[in-house]
Amino acid sequence: MKTWNHLKVLMKNFAKCGVAGWCLEVIFTSVESVLQGDIRLMGRTSLFMFPIYGLGAFLGPVGMWVDRWIADGPLRPADRAVRHGLLYMVLIFMVEYAAGAWMTERGICPWDYTGRHSSINGLIRLDFAPLWFGTGLLFENLTKSHANLTKMGQT
Repeated sequence: MKTWNHLKVLMKNFAKCGVAGWCLEVIFTSVESVLQGDIRLMGRTSLFMFPIYGLGAFLGPVGMWVDRWIADGPLRPADRAVRHGLLYMVLIFMVEYAAGAWMTERGICPWDYTGRHSSINGLIRLDFAPLWFGTGLLFENLTKSHANLTKMGQT
């Protein structure tokens, strides 16, 4: 029963991260369109991106595992955010690169950064590092167990 509950939480968190990633991508590409002179704010994404963003559900557990593994005592919240943000940024780059390579081989990759100044093999852009840092922390926060605020104050 406990395993089933963990699986349900993981599936819920997978969906949260998938939808949040889609929304972020639409917002980001809308801003890009304006910067290119298209004031219609046309954003776009791909169905393929949902499972890729959904993998963000694993970031929080990995961050907690790394904290236990390093076991360097209590951290200030800002130090933990920097540690986790850097870790998540690297993990997101790794998944983006691997998923992009796999999808490119099959002709279905929805992005191509070829020709961008910070691109690696057209699969990742290093100038996105701050975006992935923040997105990782956002996914961690979205998937944290929060107190049920509707039950607060009830006796």
